[in-house]
This record gives sequence, structure tokens and C-alpha cells, in this order.
Amino acid sequence: MALAAKLQLRQSQSLVMTPQLMQSIRLLQFTHVELEHFIDEEIERNPLLERAEPQDDAVGDQAQKNETEPQAAADGDWFENEAGWSAEAISEKLDTSLENLFPDDPGTSERLGPDLTAQWKSASGNGGSGSSSEGLDAGDMAASAITLRNHVGEQIALAFTDPAARLIAGELADGLDETGYVRVDLAEIATRLGIDVAAVGKVLAVCQAFEPAGVFARDLAECLSLQLAVRDRLDPAMKALVANLELLARRDFHTLKRICGVDEEDLLDMLAEIRALDPRPGMAFSGGASDAIVADVEVRAANDGSWTVELNAETLPRVLVDHIYFAQVSPHAKNQAEKDFLAECLQNANWLTRSLDQRAKTILKVASEIVRQQDAFLVHGVRHLKPLNLRTVADAIGMHESTVSRVTANKYMLTPRGVFELRYFFTASIAASGGGDAHSSEAVRDRIRQLIDEEKSVDVLSDDAIVDMLRESGVDIARRTVAKYREGMNIPSSVQRRREKRALASAGR
Repeated sequence: MALAAKLQLRQSQSLVMTPQLMQSIRLLQFTHVELEHFIDEEIERNPLLERAEPQDDAVGDQAQKNETEPQAAADGDWFENEAGWSAEAISEKLDTSLENLFPDDPGTSERLGPDLTAQWKSASGNGGSGSSSEGLDAGDMAASAITLRNHVGEQIALAFTDPAARLIAGELADGLDETGYVRVDLAEIATRLGIDVAAVGKVLAVCQAFEPAGVFARDLAECLSLQLAVRDRLDPAMKALVANLELLARRDFHTLKRICGVDEEDLLDMLAEIRALDPRPGMAFSGGASDAIVADVEVRAANDGSWTVELNAETLPRVLVDHIYFAQVSPHAKNQAEKDFLAECLQNANWLTRSLDQRAKTILKVASEIVRQQDAFLVHGVRHLKPLNLRTVADAIGMHESTVSRVTANKYMLTPRGVFELRYFFTASIAASGGGDAHSSEAVRDRIRQLIDEEKSVDVLSDDAIVDMLRESGVDIARRTVAKYREGMNIPSSVQRRREKRALASAGR
């Protein structure tokens, strides 16, 4: 068979991921904070992009200006014939002495002259203060947050006079994590400093007496022991309890009573003391402020019984394309490279504004469909949350499933029942025992939680009993699913709950 080269003409279709298309896809899954950061970067690199100032600000500034103009006119009387003013004239007009006006400069009255007008204008321009407060930010005056490292550093400076001991304490302080635990090996510090491990342990013992109680602990048991020692409650029984925290986690109270040598009443008192301790004492100095969740969509009840779905204006970036500036600078381009740069900036700016507009419309469309699907949840609560998946919403609004997935990622909806992530409304389906409508997994979890909260100490529900009760109410669920949901909600097993309820009941008698 002979081999030969030949030309063939073939027609095909393919999807090309252009940079603009990739940018639009990225914008869909950006959170509000990420989107603001992205737009700031685009404005910095693109001279044709600018943020649109809210119209309300301009109106407010004009109103404020109109309000201050009469005051300025009234104040104008103060500066008439200002050149002829004297200290006595000012004191008589203000009904006070100049020492009260300028308490930091008692010699003002002896130095009054033609320059008084400028001083008086400066003082009256900022409310009678002698110094200007223009540009003063209240945040600049607030005290900076004290970190855990600074807090223990001050105590190290007072507790140690020996430079070597202070150096060791500094190394230990550098090994503290945000919870206040020492996460460095003492032998490693000793090797690095060329000293004995015993010397490091001696310094550590002093540091463990610092405030807050429990810092410089190496594990949870030591942290709790340090706090109990400060309270003078580290007796042999409490030491045995702290040494067997794994039994406490399993709620094995019978074994704990035997190990600690106490009865049920004393054990319950000891457990109450343990609960009052702080397992993470260093978190009180955590300087990081948590960001508040800003809802992207707001849902409100309308007068006709329907729901009004609106985008939150605070999360919508206001970006404009400066066509006027482009028209001014484009004729002055010196070469083709500058013309290409301006054309590319204009194209990117227009694409970004269209992408932001499309992003807002897509979020609103997806959120509106979610509200339509979960109307019963908004009216009656979590028990009426319907099973929902991405494909159902995608088919209803005519979009791809991946697009809906990107839109619902890290987006939040403000409803009359609280703030929920959009993905909260997508839950798995659990079949009904009678062949009716399926149940949402989130609704089943809430039902399991309610059943356990309502159980009595003498009748603790096992997982099998919960399965039977759910099937009676029309939920076809397996026992292992009940166990998985229960463990996901941090609810102990029936054996552990029965043991704890009996101990509490006996203590109440």
C-alpha cells in the first residue's frame, strides 16, 4: 500500500476558551470580597476604568453644602472690620476671656495684633480648637489589639532577670500557637541554644504561671491542670479525671467514678468545673477580626403573598468606562503600540462591564428559581425544605449545570428566616415510605434532632427506634443513615446519652 501526502478540507465546530470567556466564568464564582479585589486590580492596570460614585453621595454633599451656607453667612459677621479688633473687643463679644478660648496659650492676650484674624479663623473653622483635625480618622486613634506574643513578652520581661533565661522564654513564646499551646520541642530549643533540656523545662515552669492561666501548656490535659491549679482545685481526684479525658469524651462515667474514687454527685461537680475552664486560653488575644457575611440576594415577602427577590446593592460593583478620556487621548497616540494599547484597554473595559452585568443577571435568575422551588421552606420552615439538585434549577432557567454550581458557590441569600448560603437549598432526596413525595435530607436531620431533644431519661431512643418513628411519619431511611446524620450533628450514641441522663437524674434527687 503506497503512502502519499494529500490535502483534505474538513469543517468542524469547537468551543474556544478565550481570555474574556475565562474571565466571565471566574467572575461567576467570585465572592463579594474577591470581586472587589479583582476590580481594584483591573482599575489599577486599565486607565479607562473607574468606579461610579453613588448618586446619593452627590445629593448628600449638596444638601450638606446648602445647610452650611447660612451658618457661614451668619459667621461672616464675626470677621467684619477684623483689622480693628482688640483683645478687649473679642472678650466682650464672646463674654469670656481669651485664656478660656486658648487654654494652651495663656499669653495670647499680650500678643494680639493683626495676625489675630488668621488665628481666630483657624480656631473657629474647626469648632474652636486650636489645631486642625482635617483628615483625622477615628480608627487611627484606637488602640491596636494586644497580641498573645506581646502579652507574654511583657510578663517575660518582669519574671526573668537572667538574660539566658529571658532568651529561653523568648524562644518558648515564639513557639506559641494562637490557642496558647507550646508547639515546639524542648529538646530542639535546648540543642539550638546549647543548653540542657532541664534548663528549658525550668523556664517553662515559670512561664506556665503567666496570665491567662493555661498558656504554655503542651496538651489539653496540662492546660486544664494549670487552670485548676490556679483555682486550688487540682486534688488527686481531679488529677485522675484530667488524666483520663478520653473516658470523659466517651461519657464513661462509671469508669471515671471508679478511677477518681468519688460518687456520682462529686463527679458531676468535677465535670461542672471542667466545663468552666478554657481549653484555648490564647484565643482571647486573637487579633484577626472575622468578616461579616454580606448577603448577595435579599428576599422579602410581597403584599400579594409572593416573594420579592432583589440583588443587594452593596455587593454590586459600580464600574464605568471613561469614553471621554479615551476620545481625548486616542488622537494623541504617538505610534501604533500606543493605539493598540488604548484599543485593548477599551475592549477589556467594555467586556468587564458586560461581564459584571451578566453576572448580576445570572445570580438573580438562579436565586429567583431557588425561591420558587423552596417557597414552602420560606413559609413554614426547614421541615418543608424540598429535595433539590443543580440540574433541576439549570433546566428550569435554561443554563448549564456547571454555571449554576459556580453561581451558588459562596453566595448568600437573606431571607425572613435568616441568611443562608445558596447551596444550603440543594439537599439530597430521601424516599417516602408510602410512595409519596420525597423528603429533604436537611428536613430529616431536623426531625432526628427534635426526636432526640424530646426523649426522656428513662426512654432514650436508639437508632433503630428513630428509624421506626421516621418510617411511621413517612420517611424511608436506613439505620446507618440515621447514625451518619446523628454523628454529623455531634450527637452521642444512645448508650452515651442514657449514661449521661442517668447521672444527671441521680444528681438531681
